Amino acid sequence: MVTPGLRLSSAVCTTEIIVVRAPAAEVDLRCGGVTLLDHGVGSPGHRVPEPGMDTGTLLGKRYADPDLGLEVLCTKAGSGTLAVGGSPLPVKSATPLPSSD
Repeated sequence: MVTPGLRLSSAVCTTEIIVVRAPAAEVDLRCGGVTLLDHGVGSPGHRVPEPGMDTGTLLGKRYADPDLGLEVLCTKAGSGTLAVGGSPLPVKSATPLPSSD
């Protein structure tokens, strides 16, 4: 079960994330096409991301699916693509501030 504050690591690259907001339902959170592991459980070894799931993650960026209610923060960049099942998670865009005219 994915819960806020949970730290996860990729099994295929150096990506590490922290869950910021989690849905009530179970989600299949993946990186590089492979299910993420609890932080510190495994290491990438010699595996590589699946083709098409290798666009990378960016340090300090938030990835979110507002329809699911899922938001994660990338704490260590890597070569794998964050996804829920087979659908890549987009980078969350910044909220524009109101102008002070």
